[in-house]
Amino acid sequence: MARGNRTVVPESREMLKQMKFEIAAEFGLYGPVPGAGADTEFASELGMLGGAPAASRTPYLGHITSRDNGSVGGEITKRLVKQAEQALFS
Repeated sequence: MARGNRTVVPESREMLKQMKFEIAAEFGLYGPVPGAGADTEFASELGMLGGAPAASRTPYLGHITSRDNGSVGGEITKRLVKQAEQALFS
């Protein structure tokens, strides 16, 4: 029986996606697209680079290494564990 990557709480999908882009931006993995004139300080703006909405166009991210992607996933896990610990012990 294959488990796959399934989201236990489907409503959290967008929050996790936003967190992924925010952490990647913090790590400097996504920079400004030449000619786009956009500031990538906030991850919500990343989907709008080039003037097209995020739903219709995804930026090319093939230049990012597996190690860098793994570090983003690891940081997401650290932050989620920290949030859960704070919720339990406060």
